[in-house]
Amino acid sequence: MNLSADIVGTSAGPIEHLVDARWVMAYSAGLGETAARYYDTAAKGGPVVHPLFPVCYEWPASNAIRDLAALKPIAGLLVHAQHDLTLHRPVRPGETLRTSARIVAAEPRSPGAFVVYRFETRGANDEVMTTTDFGTLYRGVRLDRRAGEAMKDPAPLDAPLQPAGEIAIPATAAHVYTECARIWNPIHTDIAYARAAGLPDIILHGTATLAYSISTLLGKFGLHDAAVRRVVCRFAGMVRMPAALSVHASRQGGEVQFEARGEQGAAVITRGRLLLE
Repeated sequence: MNLSADIVGTSAGPIEHLVDARWVMAYSAGLGETAARYYDTAAKGGPVVHPLFPVCYEWPASNAIRDLAALKPIAGLLVHAQHDLTLHRPVRPGETLRTSARIVAAEPRSPGAFVVYRFETRGANDEVMTTTDFGTLYRGVRLDRRAGEAMKDPAPLDAPLQPAGEIAIPATAAHVYTECARIWNPIHTDIAYARAAGLPDIILHGTATLAYSISTLLGKFGLHDAAVRRVVCRFAGMVRMPAALSVHASRQGGEVQFEARGEQGAAVITRGRLLLE
């Protein structure tokens, strides 16, 4: 299939959403979080918001881009390849946010067409809350040329990594994450759709794998969720369910470098970084 780089510059939104406590708590529950801070509606400021929660309110804007006439027919060929989230300040329950999406880059790569969505979310008084560059790969799709501002590959890790924790991914993980995050993509829950798209089975959302990894790192290094200011990674492999993953990491001052590996030791997330305040 072919795709024109003329899609660069296309935008959608802003789309408005209320980040209520129910949604925030559901996301944490979908990750299996048990710490009281994620569910304490009596606390000042309400329940703590997981650092990767922004993927939830970015999804409607992402959906609007994926429904473009040029992209909708190849939606099943999309896989999440890279993620670069900046949290300008922590999100709090009760806030009304507005998310806009724009295609900022497209380039041909050997596995397919690499397309970058940029999400910008603003709150009260037009304050920028979060910005995400969401790198997607449309498998087997030919792009006519390179266009837009290239998304830089995450830098290789330069710290020795040590085991940081194990993650048990249950067979129902993708279905639970779908409903709790309010992110519905049939390649994660519909086996017939996934196979028709050329996948061997349904696969876990890349953002779920990343969120599980972040939770592991928060616990390992005793970090508070609000300390996370940026999350960068590359997705290197699919996660089928059930699965056992391991996280390997190193903290150096205000940065945690990490990767997540599958049961055979093959990386599923590489070049991961948490930048802390």
